[in-house]
Amino acid sequence: MLGLFGLILGLLLLIILTMRGFNLFITAPLCALLVAFTNGIPFWDIADKVDFVHGYMTGFSGFVAAWFLMFLLGSLFGKLMEHTGAADAVALAIVKRIGHTRAVLAVVMACAVLTYGGVSVFVVAFSAYPMAVSLFKGANLPRRFIPAALALGSVTFTMTSAGSPEIQNWIPIPYLGTTPYAGWEVSLVVAVIMAISGYISLMWMIRKAVAKGEHFMQRASDPVLEDRNLPNPVFGIIPLLVVLTLSFFLHESLQQAALIVALAGGVSSLYLLNIKFLRNPAAATNEGVLGALLAIGNTAAVVGFGSVARLTPAFAGVVDYMTHLPGPELLGAAVAVSVIAGLTGSASGGQAIALPEIAPTYLDRGVDPEQLHRVVAISSGALDSLPHNGYVVTTIRAICGETHQNAYWPVAVVSVVVPLVGVFIAIGLFQLF
Repeated sequence: MLGLFGLILGLLLLIILTMRGFNLFITAPLCALLVAFTNGIPFWDIADKVDFVHGYMTGFSGFVAAWFLMFLLGSLFGKLMEHTGAADAVALAIVKRIGHTRAVLAVVMACAVLTYGGVSVFVVAFSAYPMAVSLFKGANLPRRFIPAALALGSVTFTMTSAGSPEIQNWIPIPYLGTTPYAGWEVSLVVAVIMAISGYISLMWMIRKAVAKGEHFMQRASDPVLEDRNLPNPVFGIIPLLVVLTLSFFLHESLQQAALIVALAGGVSSLYLLNIKFLRNPAAATNEGVLGALLAIGNTAAVVGFGSVARLTPAFAGVVDYMTHLPGPELLGAAVAVSVIAGLTGSASGGQAIALPEIAPTYLDRGVDPEQLHRVVAISSGALDSLPHNGYVVTTIRAICGETHQNAYWPVAVVSVVVPLVGVFIAIGLFQLF
């Protein structure tokens, strides 16, 4: 009982401290230490390495080792899209076609195109934020909803859909023997429902805020869209198609390595097509590297917390309980992955911890691997977006300059509630068909 209490207390404390603005690199190991202490895990034990230090650092370093190249290439891709103006060109082409008055829809669509095209979800927010500020200012909409608009287009229906080059769609492959297109028919239906319901929910919240008198508040630090020559939007779309095409043709032969090759191809084609628009290649490269380190560091910090939690008897008991829930097997898998992703504050980290535990169990029970893949992917993108999530912290604070108190709840609606609805719809459709 003390162990379970410590596990819950550690998670709650991590959420509270994150909401109050504390850095994840400090709060995650401290809260993990609390979990270890209440579960009788020693701080240091060289003999069998079942201790806090080895547990935390194994989770932290293991995640970095497994996914650093994907984060790095995705970040470089995003920064080159930004510095060459290709991202602005694609975004402005979308705005031109749907109209400046539909500011929120324009932001969501721009983020969706970039995310599904292979730009890392962390980097998409950096790239799209200046455009979002300009559009929200022109429409006089409350800026505290910008993080939610960025999140809806980045970490919901595009991140976990079939064919997505984001790692959240690729992690299940080696555990389940599937492809990134697993369960694509159901995935397509769920993605459309998530996109529509998320947009309707976000617009309802914004209209309600505007009716109460909220409006756009200018800041001296706001980015300004430069009046510069931009490449043809086609030269921004081609690299996105390169990523998708390479991942499609190489995923069977190279599996996860196909994502590295695809992103490398996207970076190369983006550079070659738009080199004359790249003013400072060194700055773009350096910013891409720093962005990758920040993104993977925030994620790995909470993965380390989850790795310590995984060592506890309480965690084993919780997983055992969830994998024996009554009802469809897919429901138990969804609950297990959602809870672990919430515990780690990371969809990718939650999958990395959950799949070795639950994949053999459900495969042995005869669950269809493709259905399990899609349910795992979608469910990992729900409770992961609790306040301590690395993407949430980075987007709300570092990019948008907001506080959790002002901006998190709209983010929670579109990136927690909407994906949860998507999970239940996916399970229902798989049961029917």
